[in-house]
Amino acid sequence: MRDVTRPSGVTDVRDRIHGIFSTQAIQKVGTGTTVRRTIQKSFWMCVEQRDGTIEVQPLNTHCVPSGPRRIIAKDDLLQKFSPEPEFYINSVYPAMQELTTNISQGEEHRAKGEYLSAEHRFKKALAVDVDNVRANFGLGLTYLERGEVDKADNIFDRLVRLEAAFAPEHKHLFNEFGINLRKNKMYDQALSYYSKALSLSKGDEHLHYNIARAHFEKSQLAEAASHLDIALTMNPELEAARKFKDWMESKGLMTPEASSSGNSSPLAAI
Repeated sequence: MRDVTRPSGVTDVRDRIHGIFSTQAIQKVGTGTTVRRTIQKSFWMCVEQRDGTIEVQPLNTHCVPSGPRRIIAKDDLLQKFSPEPEFYINSVYPAMQELTTNISQGEEHRAKGEYLSAEHRFKKALAVDVDNVRANFGLGLTYLERGEVDKADNIFDRLVRLEAAFAPEHKHLFNEFGINLRKNKMYDQALSYYSKALSLSKGDEHLHYNIARAHFEKSQLAEAASHLDIALTMNPELEAARKFKDWMESKGLMTPEASSSGNSSPLAAI
């Protein structure tokens, strides 16, 4: 009997596929009379989505899921992929546990201000998965909190290429990283960072507010005013944006002709 409480086409989480699968491809090696065929085996983390499609992500050489994800039909998985439960137990699970441990310990060290130990743990994690979002954020924040702007800039370049860095589950790390970019006067990077997030989102008043702050710090007052207006149009109750706009208006800074004239910034108090 069909579960009438479950929407049509939505699978129960307990029934969904989640594990390691493999594919095989035949490749030719050599030329002419020396040509021979070899079998290339690839491993994938496969996770069934609510609509029954399958998200697949390749495993890297360290046996952890890394790299771009794509969606395939369940029929394709069943026809072209083979389950690999033993490989998961013997290779993938231990590697993922070690990765998670290094990241968690890195975050604990960073929270205590133990930045050298934090850097060591995050680097160990990134040696296994260079695209790991938590590890990249952790290392970047460690550098920013130590004031090592050049090293932080290298991590910034990597993060803006990772769409996963802007996913909702990383929102607290995203916000902290953006704040630290501004604290270290990396305003151009902050604008690129928030603009990338804006291009991937459906609209977020907090992003417009943060973009306004970065423009203000660069004395780009017209741009700051524009983004404040957008933020308040989206959410008139956004108190920080309202206070910021009121302050700019009180100083006559909300017009395109306005320029900074030594007025003290309200941003430290917002």
